[in-house]
Amino acid sequence: MSRYDFQIPVTFKHRIVFTRDAFSPENQILAEILAEGGGRRAMVFLEETVAAHWPALVDEIQGYFTELDLDFRGTLIFTGGEAAKADDNLVRETWEALDSAHLDRHSYAIVIGGGAFLDAVGYAAATAHRGVRLIRFPTTTLSQDDSGVGVKCAINALGKKNWVGAFAVPFAVINDFRYLHSQDEETRRCGLIEAVKVALVRDRSFFKWIEENLTALADLEPEILEQCVEKSALLHARHIAEGGDPFEMGSSRPLDFGHWAAHKLEAMTSYQLFHAPAVGIGLALDTLYSARVGLLSFSRATEILQVLDGLGISIYHPALDWLDETGRRRLLAGLDEFREHLGGELTVMLLKDLGQGVDVHEFDEVLLGECINELRTRWESMS
Repeated sequence: MSRYDFQIPVTFKHRIVFTRDAFSPENQILAEILAEGGGRRAMVFLEETVAAHWPALVDEIQGYFTELDLDFRGTLIFTGGEAAKADDNLVRETWEALDSAHLDRHSYAIVIGGGAFLDAVGYAAATAHRGVRLIRFPTTTLSQDDSGVGVKCAINALGKKNWVGAFAVPFAVINDFRYLHSQDEETRRCGLIEAVKVALVRDRSFFKWIEENLTALADLEPEILEQCVEKSALLHARHIAEGGDPFEMGSSRPLDFGHWAAHKLEAMTSYQLFHAPAVGIGLALDTLYSARVGLLSFSRATEILQVLDGLGISIYHPALDWLDETGRRRLLAGLDEFREHLGGELTVMLLKDLGQGVDVHEFDEVLLGECINELRTRWESMS
């Protein structure tokens, strides 16, 4: 018997840009990125809600590419939102479009939209020809401060969040602040939950900055909102690039703090509860549980919950109390699903302090139930 082990080092460049009016003729950042990569062709995939809010955008995109020495294959508009990743319909439509336009591994799929839309089109691009170059234009707070700068793409399947997907580093991510302020107020504000999350697990000073600017963030003051989004995005990207496990080969996932419950709540409600508010609830639950098991001080947990209150982020949903046929909370099955999604033993990040997380490998279901009761009581007192 013979055995040979080879090391295959692979290096990716993760290009992340913050700008405004990226398709203005005076803004050459996209042109520079495309020139850096060379390439043959490009096509734009635009989320319908973004196209409706910016009716001149399609013409702006066409005008921009007219000036470039690149074969532009046009802009396609598709429906986005959570429905985009509920099944593989958008993935298949994207595959067909890429095939019809003859886009290859040296071509660009440019996707403009929110996180779910980026996920579905991104998964299609990652699997077409084993990888058409993807350039993301996140348009929401949530996608600009978190998922848009990530290296994953997925759709939902088998009743589970992100069950089908891939790791695929985008060729570039362009956060255009023009789109950030076009969302409704609740969506903009709720998307800041991922900034709170990454601050809690990675950067105490950033959490304190959020606290100091809480009123301005709640009021969605443009300059402060943009600063928060940029700080959050860079923390997420830095963890991916420098954290030692960009493709999550291990079981520790700090950036998924609060997400085991969030993903289950989304699936339980047939995605009527969107990702951002679900993460807010999951974050509140894991914060309170961290205190109840003696990892985090109760004063610190209260401080964190007050930040969520200040941002107007709910910490409870009735689905937390839904029971299965045995009388067990249905939410708790999310722990098993989270373990399966990671592989190996259950590993969930909890908090020891601001900016300091710790992995745990088991949960006390009775104690979790008490935390849910406490969140419900707190929520009812504020309603």
